[in-house]
Amino acid sequence: MESVGFHDGNITDLIDKRTLHVRHDIRPSLEMHSSLIQRLSQERELEGHVGCVNAVAWNSKGSLLISGSDDTRVNIYSYSSRKLLHSIETGHSANIFCTKFVPETSDELVVSGAGDAEVRLFNLSRLRGKGPDESDISPSAVFQCHSRRVKKLAVEVGNPNVVWSASEDGTLRQHDFREASSCPPAGSAHQECRNVLLDLRCGAKRSLADPPKQPLALKSCDISSVRPHLLLVGGSDAFARLYDRRMLPPLSSCRKKLSPPSCVNYFCPMHLSDRGRSSLHLTHVTFSPNGEEVLLSYSGEHVYLMDVAGGSAMQYTPADASKLMTFTPLLNGVELQSSKTGVLRNGFPLKSNFSATLDKCRKLVQIAEKSLLENTDYYYGIEACNDVLDCHGREIGPMLMHECLCIRAALLLKRKWKNDAFMALRDCHRARRINASSFRPLHIQSEALFQLGKHKEALEYAMAAHSMAPSDSEVAETLEHIKKHLAAAEDEKNSKANDGAPKSEPRAGRALSLSDILYRSEANSDASQDGPRSDREDSDYEEELELDFETSGSGDEGRDVEANVLHGSLNLRIHRRGDSAMETGRANGSCKSPTSSQNDKTTYLPEAAIDMKQRYVGHCNVGTDIKQASFLGQRGEYVASGSDDGKWFIWEKKTGRLIKILVGDDAVVNCVQCHPVDCVVATSGIDNTIKIWSPTSPVSSIMAAGAAGPETNNVVDVMESNQRTLCRNREMILPFELLERFRMHEFSEGTLHPFECAQS
Repeated sequence: MESVGFHDGNITDLIDKRTLHVRHDIRPSLEMHSSLIQRLSQERELEGHVGCVNAVAWNSKGSLLISGSDDTRVNIYSYSSRKLLHSIETGHSANIFCTKFVPETSDELVVSGAGDAEVRLFNLSRLRGKGPDESDISPSAVFQCHSRRVKKLAVEVGNPNVVWSASEDGTLRQHDFREASSCPPAGSAHQECRNVLLDLRCGAKRSLADPPKQPLALKSCDISSVRPHLLLVGGSDAFARLYDRRMLPPLSSCRKKLSPPSCVNYFCPMHLSDRGRSSLHLTHVTFSPNGEEVLLSYSGEHVYLMDVAGGSAMQYTPADASKLMTFTPLLNGVELQSSKTGVLRNGFPLKSNFSATLDKCRKLVQIAEKSLLENTDYYYGIEACNDVLDCHGREIGPMLMHECLCIRAALLLKRKWKNDAFMALRDCHRARRINASSFRPLHIQSEALFQLGKHKEALEYAMAAHSMAPSDSEVAETLEHIKKHLAAAEDEKNSKANDGAPKSEPRAGRALSLSDILYRSEANSDASQDGPRSDREDSDYEEELELDFETSGSGDEGRDVEANVLHGSLNLRIHRRGDSAMETGRANGSCKSPTSSQNDKTTYLPEAAIDMKQRYVGHCNVGTDIKQASFLGQRGEYVASGSDDGKWFIWEKKTGRLIKILVGDDAVVNCVQCHPVDCVVATSGIDNTIKIWSPTSPVSSIMAAGAAGPETNNVVDVMESNQRTLCRNREMILPFELLERFRMHEFSEGTLHPFECAQS
């Protein structure tokens, strides 16, 4: 695949255009070009913090860089000199998770949010003439109205007076500097401040079909720079939400829990929309530079791209999600006719270089087919198919498209990375819409469903494929294998019944071991990780969990305590849902669905969501709740994300093709922020330093190192290692939901002690 060029063209051609067309502005294209990205290397390491760096952000001109750290300091660096200008002792009593320059203030106002649930505003003009060591300034404003950690701040382009903060207490608050310099105001109660823009304390959804009624701990938010009335939030469930601020109710207090307001759109990949009580949650959401797309980063998952508008083609309902699993004899045909005429059905002619494009696509399909036949290089075969389908899907015609979809689906099933089986189902569904008389997508779909543990559904597809191709030995073998598996399962079930096996104990009296709660069966990895909720999961894992955790403070006299590690004892109590006492306790503090009456008999009408249009794989996100995924470049043509293996990844946005892996940290890279004008990127993570990356390498490469060399130059080895970590069932000491309920002590996300890892 290295011989196939990227789709931004040759950089020399862009320079020629500037010469031939004086008015042609090529700066956005030159800022982030594939040839420059492949030459990125570590240029500088910025020092000044003594703790993990959890946030980095550029000012609008790119002349300054701001950072926030576990050391509770906010640092300001000069871009031109790469030197520390100011180091502010903020007064926060816990880790800083977010920091921003306030727009239109000549970069004099900066704001920070931290684990102490506070938002603080500082005026840098008070530091004028002072050096980095002279950092003692008092905050201009302190907002203490949140009750849980502040995870993300948002600002509005052109608005110097307001900042928004998203917190794990389930609220997004609007702080107006013109109204007050403290919140709550002096002499008033905590709940009396009226600055809640979004109350999502009853806003989380277990699935798309379920009403929002669980607490939603907000992890991220963003405001569109193009349409600033649009607000995007994400948190402790699988759904990002888009709101129009003009349609939201007036600011309120948090004295009473409110029903969550209606959102403009939900965003969630279809295969993630029904995960029940899994630990799946969002760590970062962001708009593209043009405001037309959104990027979602999931803990325990990949990075996904969606369209803001979506359209009917991308929207789905809970019923649509089940269609991928259910066999239907006929599907509607595709809206393309054969490409031999050179004209699409809608009347628009194809490009003049159609023949060259078609030849290129055929060669790529041949590369993919060779990978499939030789059972090797699955990743590169899939990349070849991505190039064909994502860049030339409307040019190649239905026949080649059908072939490419089937090959990619088969390769995905062989590769077996996280959710590859679901991606194969999507491809088969598309292929059947092109040619409903072909047995191949039916056969592949049966194998995909079998991998997902949907054995009865797999049998239906296998039988349908066999009826279309009774002489195909591979199809017959698959059908026989599925039948034998179902027969064996039925025999085992009957054997247990005939042997008089003791029935399961009543729910209220059955005791589960801790491992029963924390770890699920590894008998079928794809089924447990990617499959829909089973009856067992619905019944056995809906316990109420309580924690008692006693910590020994870091200031205990007479002994040393290891830095950044919590010491103490953990007591766990499990209550069954059938416990009447617990039911009474739940009723007193539970969230009600906005459409439910007191007897919960009102039918909830499920809402639609916008599906993914691209997936970015290879990195690992399970260790921290602040891992970012960002657009690179003024036009956002590339996507980047940090990773738990100390690297950060860059993909081509359109195709999902990996362009670059860079070694950026000894442990974990969390933050990736592109310079607003130049081909320069700032990254940070568990290390105490910020890395500055620029295209200074003398040679192009896929893999690049920072201060230390990469462990391996094999890109696929790196990604497969991350996939194993991502899919490992026993990766968590305690499940995310359990820790979400535990509010006696807030954990630092800058350090990977055991409890920190569990939060993913």
